[in-house]
Amino acid sequence: MTTIERSVDLGCHPATRVDLVRAISVVVRRTAGGELGIAYRLDGDIARIRIASPKTETVATRLWQHTCFEAFVAVDGLNAYHEFNFAPSGEWTVQAFRGYRDAVGLAGPTPPIHIAARATDELVELETSIRLENLSASHRHSVLRLGLSAVVEAGDGTLSYWALQHREARPDFHDAKTFAMRLETP
Repeated sequence: MTTIERSVDLGCHPATRVDLVRAISVVVRRTAGGELGIAYRLDGDIARIRIASPKTETVATRLWQHTCFEAFVAVDGLNAYHEFNFAPSGEWTVQAFRGYRDAVGLAGPTPPIHIAARATDELVELETSIRLENLSASHRHSVLRLGLSAVVEAGDGTLSYWALQHREARPDFHDAKTFAMRLETP
């Protein structure tokens, strides 16, 4: 089975610089079978980062207000996109948008998401995969644009924002210009 794999590092938004994170890297794998695998690795002083206790994998809301990893998935050339939030606790959420912050209901049932996460004193790793046909019939066979990002909550509640690109004075992961990874079909 053919697979495309890309590795990238996320950069911290300059307005939210913190010293407790050394780096956040992401590996993305897209298979010919229609699966999009994403592995995040946060390297830092984990004791100073708020991470929710592990829970049974479940759909949750407002994950972006705490430590979580995010993926924005769009078919190249279209305004519509999906936002995924993955928390190291095992919680997750997905939302569909027809355009910039213009939320709509999902086209079908909420797709199942499985998260594998682990933490040590030095790092947090989270892996997940998305079946592209659960987003739409065209996702599996289309060129995709991805926005990859993370929100990190310090012990004092301060948030830092990490992404492939930052284009504005304030962090805005929904800005399609920050969907900077173009991913061909395998």
